[in-house]
Amino acid sequence: MKIGNIEITSKLTLGPMAGVTDYAFRKICREFGLEMSYTEMISSRGVCYNDKKTLELLKIDDNEHPIGVQIFGSEPYFMEEAVKRIQQMADYEILDINMGCPTPKIVKNGDGSALLKDVDKARRVLEAAKAVSDKPVSVKIRIGWEDTFGIVDFAKAIENSGADALTVHGRTRDQMYSGKANWDIIKEIKKELKIPVVGNGDIFTLDDAINRINDSGVDGIMVARGAQGNPWLIRDIISYFETGQINKKPTGEEVKRVIMKHLKYAIESKGEHRAIVELRKHIGWYVKGFKDATSIRNNINKSLSFEEFEYHLNRLLDN
Repeated sequence: MKIGNIEITSKLTLGPMAGVTDYAFRKICREFGLEMSYTEMISSRGVCYNDKKTLELLKIDDNEHPIGVQIFGSEPYFMEEAVKRIQQMADYEILDINMGCPTPKIVKNGDGSALLKDVDKARRVLEAAKAVSDKPVSVKIRIGWEDTFGIVDFAKAIENSGADALTVHGRTRDQMYSGKANWDIIKEIKKELKIPVVGNGDIFTLDDAINRINDSGVDGIMVARGAQGNPWLIRDIISYFETGQINKKPTGEEVKRVIMKHLKYAIESKGEHRAIVELRKHIGWYVKGFKDATSIRNNINKSLSFEEFEYHLNRLLDN
């Protein structure tokens, strides 16, 4: 798959998830074979106002390439200014504009999936970014606001406005994350566009990945929630499409090693206290299905030090 001048040999990318796909988690996923990931979603206004928390999201490791910076906003002026500044602050390969985030705090300002209701504004935002970007520009959308009416035309308009690739999440904004992703619409969009189309939604297993790629004809797939606590899914998808290999489920010891490595990377980036607090949500995902998972999670959530965290995690047993 080629996005602008950037060649991505794998069919798999890791989607940006607020509060999840930070430096530490992306680094873990790279160690499982991931080739392409994105930063967490970054506010164009936040960049222009030099917001400290916003700028922290631009932390990119030297080994994280290729990588995309995902940005959101609905005002062409702020989008243009933010892109200029990001290019001076970060080393990345692809700029991705979010037109799909469904959360109320994003859409109430006209950002994210709210742009699906105003194709002219969406085009102006994209064109503002393209005018100043020295990197390829992709766009991420959903299949509509309340329904899917007109979404193919919206996708065509995005292509005609200069997008180098399009990622499509197979839910409407109204669905949020409920129900099932509609890959028939993703397939329809893929048929109508000449630029690469990446499909996203409900990829939780290797079989999901195989079926989505084969049925829809997309150029690539984006895994998001399926990778939460399960970077082994990334390994499984990549190894299958490269070699046909089917991997074994990880043991408890493997899971423990990855969690502790994840914590160490988070401490490197954010310090011990903040890393322990922020990793709590990951623990629930990592230990799901293991014996005493609820007890382990509850104890880890009370941990205040690396040693406490490790002590409680060591109670994790193999299935």
